[in-house]
Formats: sequence, C-alpha cells, structure tokens
Amino acid sequence: MKVCVIGAGVIGCATAYQLARQGCEVQLIDAAQAPGLQTSHANGAQLSYSYVEPFASPATLRALPGLLLSRHSAVRFRPRWDWRQWAWGLQFLRACTARQSLSGTAQLLQLAQSSRVVLAQWMRDEHWDFGFAENGKLVLCPTADSLRHQERQVRLQAGMGCTQEVLGVQECLDKEPALRGATALQFAGGVWTRDECVGDPHRLCLALVESVRRMGGTVSLGVQAQGFVRRGERIAALRTGVGDIAADAFVLAAGPRSPQLAAPLGLRLPIEPIKGYSITVPFRSGAVRPRASVTDLGRKTVFAPLGGQLRVAAMAEVGAMGLAVPARRVQAMVEAVAQTYPDLCVLNDPATWAGLRPATPTSVPIVGRWRGSNLYLNVGHGALGLTLAAGSAAALSQHVLQPA
Repeated sequence: MKVCVIGAGVIGCATAYQLARQGCEVQLIDAAQAPGLQTSHANGAQLSYSYVEPFASPATLRALPGLLLSRHSAVRFRPRWDWRQWAWGLQFLRACTARQSLSGTAQLLQLAQSSRVVLAQWMRDEHWDFGFAENGKLVLCPTADSLRHQERQVRLQAGMGCTQEVLGVQECLDKEPALRGATALQFAGGVWTRDECVGDPHRLCLALVESVRRMGGTVSLGVQAQGFVRRGERIAALRTGVGDIAADAFVLAAGPRSPQLAAPLGLRLPIEPIKGYSITVPFRSGAVRPRASVTDLGRKTVFAPLGGQLRVAAMAEVGAMGLAVPARRVQAMVEAVAQTYPDLCVLNDPATWAGLRPATPTSVPIVGRWRGSNLYLNVGHGALGLTLAAGSAAALSQHVLQPA
C-alpha cells in the first residue's frame, strides 16, 4: 500500500514512521524545508503522559471571565470575523461539563499510555538521540483551591492507571531543590508524577524522518499541498505545487492547516489554533540544574531541562494566527526564569519560538478514517502533540491497514 502523509510535524513524522514499520510505501510531504519547523519545533518538550486533563472543564468555565478579562492573563482570546471560530467557541463552552471532562480525560489517558509503550518500543529499536529523559514532573498549584482541584483529579486518574502524589510546599522543595532560591514564587502545594519525561520534539522529528528514509520511504520537503483530486468517493491524488502525488491512502496531519485542506472536500474540522510561545536558554556553567520538569499553574508556564538548556513555554492565545513573538511575551518568560531559578540560566539572548497548536473543543484529537473514503485524519492534538504522537500513529495505522 502506498500512503501519502501530509505534514512533517511530530504527528506526521510519527505516522509516516509507524506506517513504514508496518510495510507501507510511505511518502511524507511538507511545505517547510525541514521536518518539525512549525508547531513541533520548540514547544514545551514535556511528555506529559499523566497530565492530560482537557482544557474544557467546569473549572475552566468558572475561571473563564477572569482569564479573558485580565490584562495579565496567560490565556487570551483573539476574535476574528470568521464564523468557524465562533462555532468552535460554542462547542468549547458546551464541552465544559463534568461528563465531557471525564470522558476526555479517560480518552486522553488511554492514548497517552499507549504512546508511552509505543515510543519506548521505537526507542529500543532505533536508539535515537533526542534528549529523552524520564525525570519526573512537578505541577505547582498557586492556591488552596487549585490544589484541591488537582487532588480530585489525582484521585480520578488513579482509577485510570496513573500514579501521582499530592505534596505540600516543603515536599515540593524536597523533590526539586532548585526551587529553594525562588523569588516571587508562591504556591500551596503540588502534584508529583515520577514517570513523566522530556524530549526535544524537533530532534525527534529529524530522527523519525531519517528512519523513514532508511526503510525506503520518500520525504518530500518544500512541497506545498494545495488540495485533493477526487474520483467519486475516493481521493486519487494530492495536488501540490510540483505536480500530483497519487497514492492508495492519504493521511492528513497538517496541524493548524488541516481545516483549510479539508474544507474543499466538504469536511469541516473543528480545530482552532492556540498560539503558544517558548524560549530556550543555556544553563550557567557550574549552576545546580533542576532535576525535574516544573509546571507553574499560576503563571501557566512550564520549565523543562533539556540537556544543557532550559525550555520555557507559556501563554495560550486562542484564535491567534501569526507567528510573531512580541517582546513583552519574551520578557515575561525571562522574568519567570529569573524569579523561579535565580542565577540558573544565561538570559541575555534567549532563542524564541511561537507556534499554533491545533486544538479541538474537547482537547481530544481526531484520529481515524473519514467516512468510507481513503482519507485518514490525525489532527487536533493541541499542546499534547509530542505526548500523543506515538500512540496516535499506532492507532491511525490500524485504521489504514484495516481491510475495507
């Protein structure tokens, strides 16, 4: 079977690799000149297998007015004159129920646990070097109310196979001594998950592509997907700027551009871009480095040690479209590092990034076959693309290879 995979972010690269492993003739295409240059390039770098609670929840609904109206909020809504954005917003509000949040948590945890197993098998077979480490994750809760919410979530997820600990302030500092020198960091406690991991998503994309090529797959970069050529209910080819690409099956994994490519087929994907930012800064020579990843819920900021650097990711701008990185966003992340880990990093010239994370209203990605066609979807992973990539690829490959 010849399969064309559209999109060389971490989702598309993982999908192409899994299909090649299973004997498919794979062609992976992307408009960029290298894999993993957009959403997957410099995101938060956390493999958060146990921290997957959907953004749409009763707690988010209660907090929404404050999040949207506060000038200092890390969550912003960027309205556009586009009915699809408002339709997505209404779907998001309808998803902010306890029932949907529970269902979404269960689905995401199942997919995350599959991802852990699948990625571990890939790494055993391939010996990739992408900065992977199982270093644990500490989530800091700014208030007693937020800590109680996390305690409820920990109890819920314990019944779904997660092992997590709720810690007091001193226990958090014992888990991550690098936080003891923090200034302006106030929290009521936290959640510790021992088996959470980190990895560089861009380096993983590069490794996946190298393995696809080694297995005989074709990787076409700098090739812009423009639409599909249909014959009846089936797709005959992908139209590109350098000619049509014929295949037996097509996988749409183009991140935030997926709705645009799907629309001419009559397929409306409920995906909205959520813009996030990151900086990457080197550790100072001789500094005591953090042991674990840390998520500061008060700042909505994550800190992930990646070899000799610290990756810091923050902000969620719903509906933002451009990739500009405003100086005020960079400054906010620099200040977060300086206050959380004084004297840890060199902060005068941070590497900056912005990416559009493709989110569904429920936070649950769309993985599977479109109707009875030969088009398959692997889209809508939001901020969990790195975490869910391997499991999504394995699930998608089952749909592709299932007898018609």
